[in-house]
Amino acid sequence: MLVVETDIVAGDWPAGPDWPTLARDAVAAALAQTPHAELAEAPMAVEVAVRLTDDAEVHGLNRQYRDKDKPTNILSFPMLAPDMLVSVANSDDGEVLLGDLVMAAGTVIAEAAAKGWPIAAYVQHLIVHGTLHLLAYDHETGEAQANHMEALERAACAALRLPDPYEG
Repeated sequence: MLVVETDIVAGDWPAGPDWPTLARDAVAAALAQTPHAELAEAPMAVEVAVRLTDDAEVHGLNRQYRDKDKPTNILSFPMLAPDMLVSVANSDDGEVLLGDLVMAAGTVIAEAAAKGWPIAAYVQHLIVHGTLHLLAYDHETGEAQANHMEALERAACAALRLPDPYEG
């Protein structure tokens, strides 16, 4: 059973979108494109925490954990080693935390505007992207890995009826 906990803790996140539903749908769409799709229907609770916050908090986390002294749109903090993902699906333990996603309002809103995307749609794309990182996909270690991750993102975004995030 997929559990996506969504908290708005700071920042200028617009009222109106159903952030918890959008987050859950994005995590489920990302999972569905991977060999780990069964996690969404696993007997145990498979949890992803989504924190919607401000640029200052994300800037601090980015500096602390990635040695990058600037805010970014989304940070992913996986809680499972890649080799543990396979055994998790066959487990009936009560709960598994895949990881945390932390998003920066100012950066996300500015990037969405620059791309001409509605904020809610752009947030869903970023949650898809972040979820793939929680599942050990990486776009920074080589062109083949980047192309594979982008293909998964495109497919998940298409399933969510979002634009192609890499077009244009």
